[in-house]
Amino acid sequence: MKALETHGGCGGSGACSCQGTDEPSMPRIEAPVEPPVDRPLPQVNGVPLCGAAELLDAAELRRRACTELLRQAAIAQGLLPDDDPAPQAGAISEAAAGAIERLLDGALQLPEPSETACRRHHAAHGARYAVGERVHARHVLFAVTPGVDVNALRQRAEACLLDVRNATPDEQAAGDRFAAAAAVSSNCPSGARGGDLGWLTVRDCAPEFARELFGHAEVGVLPRLVHSRFGLHVVQVLAREPGTVPPFEQVHAAVAQTLRQRSFATALSQYLRLLAGQARMAGVDLEGSETPLVQ
Repeated sequence: MKALETHGGCGGSGACSCQGTDEPSMPRIEAPVEPPVDRPLPQVNGVPLCGAAELLDAAELRRRACTELLRQAAIAQGLLPDDDPAPQAGAISEAAAGAIERLLDGALQLPEPSETACRRHHAAHGARYAVGERVHARHVLFAVTPGVDVNALRQRAEACLLDVRNATPDEQAAGDRFAAAAAVSSNCPSGARGGDLGWLTVRDCAPEFARELFGHAEVGVLPRLVHSRFGLHVVQVLAREPGTVPPFEQVHAAVAQTLRQRSFATALSQYLRLLAGQARMAGVDLEGSETPLVQ
């Protein structure tokens, strides 16, 4: 997203340090140091999914588990050498990426969407294919950076979302709580202007961000956190220009591609469940979740 691709990384905030007293009558007492707790690492068939120092949220852990299941399946089918290196910080080798693509080409049976299905989808979701749609939005970005405690970051983002959604019209008019939150908490340069991203089109946004902004009628602070490759966003839609919805014939190809992607996601989810059922999984749960992005 053009407006979001200018994000700098989270600079972080300095840790608060408590100063001891200089009064001789109040000696400083050191708290006992707790020994580090050894925790078992999440694994797939004995291959760790992260390092001991990494703190991953559940979504990233599932993504890594799915990628590792596919990498190991590619090895088992002879599409990848046995000595392919294990992923480092979630990144697989170039050879593994190619082998997984070949594996999925052979394993997933994807029917071509019919014209009837395409027309039905277009009738129900035509706004998603609107031409000229624009959204005026602002956000507070809680950036996910290496080493960040993702659970603590999510709690901060959720607290911010709750705070700005609970602001009354009078409170907003008096101090603009959203702009203040962006100025204090956002890891995006837009925080200096109250989080304002200006007028956006679909092409200005990362796809996962665009899906939450476009093709909807919502105006105001969205009631959910928006997840993107940059992190977690508290988003407010200030205004919308709906654009025009082209006739089905003009967007037939785009509709068909959308349905192919849905079919792929469904087939991939089923295949991953099959692989997970045959694997020794530890510390990660793939049940009850949408298919994670496999990179």
